[in-house]
Amino acid sequence: MEYEGQICRPPMERSSFMLPVAVGCSYNRCTFCTLFKHLTYRQLPIEQVEAELKRVRDAGGNPEQVFLGDGNAFCMSNDHLLHILALIHHYLPNCKMVNMDATVTNIAHKSDEQLKELYNAGVRRLYLGIETGLDDVLSFIKKDHNLQQAYTQIERMQRAGLVFNAHIMSGIAGKGRGLENAEKTAEFFNRTRPERITNFSLFLHRRAPLYSDYLAGRFVPASELDNMVEDRRLIELLDVPGLVYDGFHDMLKVRVRGTLPQDREKMLKVLDDAIEAHRGEEPVYAILGDEHRMESNDVSTDKIA
Repeated sequence: MEYEGQICRPPMERSSFMLPVAVGCSYNRCTFCTLFKHLTYRQLPIEQVEAELKRVRDAGGNPEQVFLGDGNAFCMSNDHLLHILALIHHYLPNCKMVNMDATVTNIAHKSDEQLKELYNAGVRRLYLGIETGLDDVLSFIKKDHNLQQAYTQIERMQRAGLVFNAHIMSGIAGKGRGLENAEKTAEFFNRTRPERITNFSLFLHRRAPLYSDYLAGRFVPASELDNMVEDRRLIELLDVPGLVYDGFHDMLKVRVRGTLPQDREKMLKVLDDAIEAHRGEEPVYAILGDEHRMESNDVSTDKIA
């Protein structure tokens, strides 16, 4: 099947069969994101989805796990999703679970009965872009929810049996707020208890609306060293037994992953070693833009507690 746009799925879905059911993201207003800005959201015709499932079956495929793309497939109506799920189980009878991205608002638009319907039809994991534990930052980056809305909707989906997985971004709160963000984000997760957290350290691309905020001085980026310090504090505070954590700091080629609490000390050591290695070096900023100059090239005042 020809895929339109950039393939985007959580790392833990790398072995899933990715079934495109839409193009783009129905929300598409987050200021840090460039994945779907060039696309107009639309659902793919059900005939096209069925043809892809038939192609996979006829090629001998029968995966146990399916991931629905693109940006937030959970926005679709229940009737449409249930139709897709029925086709999946018809053509891929070995399928044990169907997972997808969602937003907090997507969940709010479904009743308790509809959430349970989707669970009974095979939906298991929803990946939510939580990004931060700070309400003012959620508002600034134009997420579709505040913290209280996230608490409410995550509780509803979990009551229906759906598993909560989270995306966050170290550095999204900006310079000087890393430790504050880590502490508030840990507080959020210790209450909502996700199964997995994927942390992609903020990468500021010139095509992202947030880049304009950076140029205008409304957003001051943290350095990658600061982001590792923030990541360390978050891991230190997380108290969710069995939580799988995967943190990426691609500009420094640092990745920290493991299961809490048993891997906590090993994960902290990975970050401690990386922090020590980069302490005193020229700060690295994950910014891709035209020629620009930071007002200050100093590391911010965040320090390891």
